[in-house]
Amino acid sequence: MSQFRLARISLILAAIGLNAAPALMTSASAQTAPATPATSAAPTKPDTVRPDLYKLLEPGMIKGLIDGKKFAEVQEKVAAAEAFANRTPYETYVIERMKFALASASGNDAMAMSSLEAIINSPSTPAADKPEFILAMGNMQFNAKNYPKAIEWMKRYISDGGSPTRVRGSIVRAYFLNNDFAAAKTEVTAMLAESEKAGKVPPADDLRLLATIAGKQKDMATYTATVEKLVASYPTEELWADLLHRMYGKTSFNSKLQLDAYRLETTVLKQMEAEQYVEMAELALLAGFPIEAKKAVDAGFAANVLGTGANAAKHKSLRERANKNAADDVKNIASGEASASKLKDGTGLVNLGYAYSTMDEFDKGIDLIEKGIAKGGLKRPEEAKLKLGMALAKAGRKDDAIKTFEGIKGTDGIGDLARYWVMWLKRPADTAAAAAPVAK
Repeated sequence: MSQFRLARISLILAAIGLNAAPALMTSASAQTAPATPATSAAPTKPDTVRPDLYKLLEPGMIKGLIDGKKFAEVQEKVAAAEAFANRTPYETYVIERMKFALASASGNDAMAMSSLEAIINSPSTPAADKPEFILAMGNMQFNAKNYPKAIEWMKRYISDGGSPTRVRGSIVRAYFLNNDFAAAKTEVTAMLAESEKAGKVPPADDLRLLATIAGKQKDMATYTATVEKLVASYPTEELWADLLHRMYGKTSFNSKLQLDAYRLETTVLKQMEAEQYVEMAELALLAGFPIEAKKAVDAGFAANVLGTGANAAKHKSLRERANKNAADDVKNIASGEASASKLKDGTGLVNLGYAYSTMDEFDKGIDLIEKGIAKGGLKRPEEAKLKLGMALAKAGRKDDAIKTFEGIKGTDGIGDLARYWVMWLKRPADTAAAAAPVAK
């Protein structure tokens, strides 16, 4: 989970000024009566340091030593400053600032965190600055992989007036990396709900994190729902393949819809497996759509997954059969309209119309499908609507296709297919150009 690591502490603290030596003022009373480090009296003003202490911690000198990587010399001066008796809170604050600058520059995270905590708790630290220091501590603990402490400090940042949006992502990832998946899921789910309520596209990283959490918890319902959201906003070949695999794996999926599923798969994926092209072609031939079968076989050969290997001869035979049946269908399809119109129900017209759409005669095909649906008497009317939606999509009538798909209901897989077609048609514009074209 290296992608969750936050910025290096030296970069974080540069933004809030803690890795720079503070400007110091010496005490006027101390200047007139300098003393040795061991016996120096405390200054009378609260935000000043004694001259002897100032000599050890003069900002320009310390900065020069740190820039020159003379860390041992800086450490000696800091140790000498810590030996001063009766230090005021401000003097201690100054020393901790110097220690932090040293620790940050030298990569001593343990000393940096110790000094930062002292700075946060110091009465000399400006109240307005504390939330940023607390946030820095949370980030340091996160990078140190002390996730419970990181969560503790980030929550303190919120309670001390910090912006919740700045740390909620880090908090949820700290929960995740601490293997508290239940808490991580609660937090990221709330974040996503807020994004959706505000009409914003959910962040991809948050969706991926929720999917990962759901996978670890074996919560397949949440996993699938999250992958759907990823596909809707951030579609990739891998996500589409995963989503369709999940759909096939549902116990409720009706195997009679397998050909329809392949129709979607050949649309959203650039390439399928050899077995899938073969099965799609066989199913299309059985269903009476030889042109569609021919296109499936041709796509498999074009992708070089058919016509090679141990099954090359079978693939060639299937291609010859599909080509012959497709040629016959082209010759005879027109004669089927009269007989289809005479049937009591509209099934024949629907199938004939879809056959025309596989031949890219979309206007005629869509008209016949619509007439078949209007005639009624269909045993599976939702499947007829699905065919109409696919024909409209292939014809480029996006809005009509979406409207048709959105009217399809069913729990046997057809509802999923319709929703996924809508997701495909509504995919983000920046991914549409690079995505696989609708199969024709």
